[in-house]
Amino acid sequence: MKLFGGFSLGTLIAVALSWSANHSILWAIIHGFCSWLYVIYYFLFK
Repeated sequence: MKLFGGFSLGTLIAVALSWSANHSILWAIIHGFCSWLYVIYYFLFK
């Protein structure tokens, strides 16, 4: 499912979670590439 110019829902959630946790654009981009893997990691270990 692609939203907002080709970004998936998982990417948007990962970027939002990463930004709220780290306040870093670089980490948000890296976690955006990981998408659902980072989302799952965040909810299991944070």
